[in-house]
Amino acid sequence: MDKKAYYCGTGRRKEAVAQVRLFSGKGAIIVNGQPYEERYNRLVHRQAVLGPLEVTEMVGKYNAVIKVDGGGVSGQCGAISHGIARALVSADESLRAVLRKNGLLTRDSRVKERKKPGLKRARKAPQYTKR
Repeated sequence: MDKKAYYCGTGRRKEAVAQVRLFSGKGAIIVNGQPYEERYNRLVHRQAVLGPLEVTEMVGKYNAVIKVDGGGVSGQCGAISHGIARALVSADESLRAVLRKNGLLTRDSRVKERKKPGLKRARKAPQYTKR
């Protein structure tokens, strides 16, 4: 592992985009200028953010500074997770197999389906009346 100033990774999920910078440090994660514990209250979202670090056993070894924009809370957490995984691979290529096995390097391509004409939503049709 070389000694660079930081390692970059960009993560995407739904409409959210996260730019992640990993610095060597004690494990502080800052999202848009505030600690991730304050920004994401639910345990599921916190686990999503820490997922790549826990799988690779790097929890206390890197500090992360993250800029995230767009989407909702779940989409942002997914984007952060994807970005952290990509940054870890740029830091240490040997982590790629572990991250890929756990599905953390794969971009989740599911997005909201568009509304179609004649329907109320993407697939919901108006109620049918026989008489």
